[in-house]
Amino acid sequence: MKRTALLVAALMLLAFALKAQKVEVLYFKAELACCKAKVCNALEGEVKSIVEKNFAPDKVTFREVKLVDESNKELVEKHSAKSQTVVVITKKRKKETAVDVSDLVRNFSRSQNKAEFEKELVAKINESLK
Repeated sequence: MKRTALLVAALMLLAFALKAQKVEVLYFKAELACCKAKVCNALEGEVKSIVEKNFAPDKVTFREVKLVDESNKELVEKHSAKSQTVVVITKKRKKETAVDVSDLVRNFSRSQNKAEFEKELVAKINESLK
């Protein structure tokens, strides 16, 4: 009886582990002059704030990726990233899917409609979690 219960528990844990996926939001950032850097930092702060406010850290993480850092060269090339490029990466088992949401960031930068930006970004990330 104990063996059966233990086996069932182990199988359930395995099923959850296989189903588990990880979503990462990458914010690509350049070394910019003072005024542009303030805008870039503010946008980064908004994206990071939305991710941290709406998602558990074990499900969705935020990461800043500096364009000039040599260790990020492969990521930058893979996503054709420029300053303020934002990519949502979903890792499910060995498969990786990337969705560029930079257009949402650009629209927010112009409109300054934080509520709409948050709604759209959260929706994109939720799509990646499915």
